[in-house]
This record gives sequence, C-alpha cells and structure tokens, in this order.
Amino acid sequence: MVLKWLFDRVVSLLGLIILWPVLLVVAILIFVKMPGGPVFFVQKRVGKDGELFNCHKFRTMTVKHNGSTVSVAGDSRITPLGAKLRHYKLDELPGLWDVLIGKMSFVGPRPDVPGYADKLTGDDRDVLKLRPGITGPATLKYRLEDEMIAEYVARKQAAGDSRDAQTIAEEYNDTVIYPDKVRLNCYYYRHYSFVKDIQMILCTVLGRKMRYAGEEI
Repeated sequence: MVLKWLFDRVVSLLGLIILWPVLLVVAILIFVKMPGGPVFFVQKRVGKDGELFNCHKFRTMTVKHNGSTVSVAGDSRITPLGAKLRHYKLDELPGLWDVLIGKMSFVGPRPDVPGYADKLTGDDRDVLKLRPGITGPATLKYRLEDEMIAEYVARKQAAGDSRDAQTIAEEYNDTVIYPDKVRLNCYYYRHYSFVKDIQMILCTVLGRKMRYAGEEI
C-alpha cells in the first residue's frame, strides 16, 4: 500500500493548503454561533493495530450533552450550524491533519471510540489492520446514518415501543448498523484496490453512489 501512503500524505497537505480559507470560515462560524466551547472536537479513537489517537473534527454539538456516541437526526445535542456541517461533511475537514501525520487515511473504516473496534473478535479484527479513514465503503453506505436511525426510531415508537429514542437508536446501531459496517470494512481489507479508493473519494465529494461488494453504496 505504498501508493496509498504517498497519496494520503501529498493530497492531505495540498488539501490543507488549498482549503485553509474554508477551515478558517468554519472555525469563525463555530466561535460566533456556538459560543462557550471549543472550535474543535478532539476525542480518543481506536486506530491502526488498536492504538488510540486523537481524532480531530469541528465541533457540532452543544458543550453539555450525555456523551452517547450514537446520534439521531434532529438530536437536541446537535446545533443548527452543527447539523449543516455534518450534512455537508465539513466537520470532517480537520481530519486532513490526522491523515497528514499518518494517524488516518483518506479511505478506510471510520475511527471508533473505545468499546467498539477494540472489542472485535476473530476475523473481524482485520479491521484494526487498517488506518481509519475519512471516508470508506461503510461511510458511503451510511452517509445518511443519522436520518436512517431517526426513521427507525420513529417506526419503533409508532409501533408501540415505549423506550426512549436514544435507547432504541443505540440498539439499532449495535445490532444492525455496526455489524454491517464491520462486514464492509473487512471486505475492503481483503479486496483492497487503489482504483476503488479513488472512486470512493470521488463519490464522497460528489455525493454519488457506486457498486461495491455486490451492492450499491
């Protein structure tokens, strides 16, 4: 994967140089529209070989919230500006720095918080052999994950489920979405293609779908 390594370093550096005005504008908007907290959200995530690293994003949530890692569209923790940043993936731009220093890649599994990826067993641990990515097959398939979870929660509650939305959302993530992400990321590891990497990056930027692992993502 030497070509992948070189691509990550060169393109992330160019991206930071070219997009610094966008980064600055977003930072100023967060400072003005979401006062009382930091501009950047920095959190320990599980990286390659299970090593923890500091993952950087623009902050999209209120400073005080319950800390759940599963969010739902319309979640009160997410600010109006944060919702827009998430929709257009602008909150991910600081991740270019993580790519540049070698903690992440442009394409790979999303970096998970401790308690998920570090508990993988058997062949599923192949996911940990990869550097986490800003995008990837699972990210493309679940690009509207918040909305998907919100729809599932609404259906369950309409059917009489009396549990709170967050509990239903976490159950759906843990039993359906996360296992499927692991499956896709394992496939990515075992069938790596630099050409597919480029295609995934383009689909992410352009908001398009592609065929991968026998399905449309």
